[in-house]
Amino acid sequence: MAAPLKDELDIVIPTIRNLDFLEMWRPFFQPYHLIIVQDGDPTKTIKVPEGFDYELYNRNDINRILGPRASCISFKDSACRCFGYMVSKKKYIYTIDDDCFVAKDPTGKDIDALAQHIKNLLCPSTPLFFNTLYDPFAEGADFVRGYPFSLREGAPTAVSHGLWLNIPDYDAPTQLVKPRERNQRYVNAVMTIPKGTLFPMCGMNLAFDRDLIGPAMYFGLMGDGQPIGRYDDMWAGWCVKVICDHLGLGVKTGLPYIWHSKASNPFVNLKKEYKGIFWQEDIIPFFQAVVLPKDCDTVQKCYVALSQQVKEKLSKVDPYFTKLADAMVTWIEAWDMLNSGETAANGK
Repeated sequence: MAAPLKDELDIVIPTIRNLDFLEMWRPFFQPYHLIIVQDGDPTKTIKVPEGFDYELYNRNDINRILGPRASCISFKDSACRCFGYMVSKKKYIYTIDDDCFVAKDPTGKDIDALAQHIKNLLCPSTPLFFNTLYDPFAEGADFVRGYPFSLREGAPTAVSHGLWLNIPDYDAPTQLVKPRERNQRYVNAVMTIPKGTLFPMCGMNLAFDRDLIGPAMYFGLMGDGQPIGRYDDMWAGWCVKVICDHLGLGVKTGLPYIWHSKASNPFVNLKKEYKGIFWQEDIIPFFQAVVLPKDCDTVQKCYVALSQQVKEKLSKVDPYFTKLADAMVTWIEAWDMLNSGETAANGK
């Protein structure tokens, strides 16, 4: 069977190590083009198993391609992955971490995570009215009694957020109090996150429609030289969700699962997250209250308008947010510079 969307999807992987983990994914990933974003020391050679079609970018490449605008791409943090979103020329992106392995479903069968993400993206979302049987487009499900017929067409799906078995994606304080906790619950469900509801987006098993939402998938300024880490995907998720809500797009979460193999060090994580944990108490109310101007009808316009509000409202929390707001604008400039031949992403 031909791989679905083979010529329309890139797989983006941020890494600092040899990509032996791809051997396990070979049956599922080999037909696709990979974009590898090498973090850390650019003189180090990263080995990729034979037979994969890939391009690899290190820090020197990022600096060469973006020039002064390279300042918006994080260093020594997996947030660097968003450079791959920018250089891709495909309609869809799947991004995965290099410590994520193939999971098994309850029957013991290997889960083709990519195929499920594609299914999620190609079916509409239902952000305006919750369906109690979850995804009405899943096999054996439908819209339940009382679901308005006028809303059954749904909305285009911009994001498919997958989950993880084994090591759960916990913050450092939770890791410290539950060091041995493992996620063994396989929930066979995909649901649309309702309009007006934010969620914590994890970037280690994530797919999105680059044409619909790509320019908003900026993973912020994290890592080297920044006061915060491990909030890169969270920041992107909050920005993406308010923009999807504004443009009438859907975000799904649930299947597929991957097997998350490795717990990161909770003490190192606490150092990275420390400021974010209490800044979040201001950040979340900010995103809950954001209203984007009516004339923002493209993702780029929405994102620049959002950056202005970040500067206005969050700079008083910490000067870091002034820097982040400026980087958000730089990111859009860099995106447009590399993608000027394409039509502007407009959520349509």
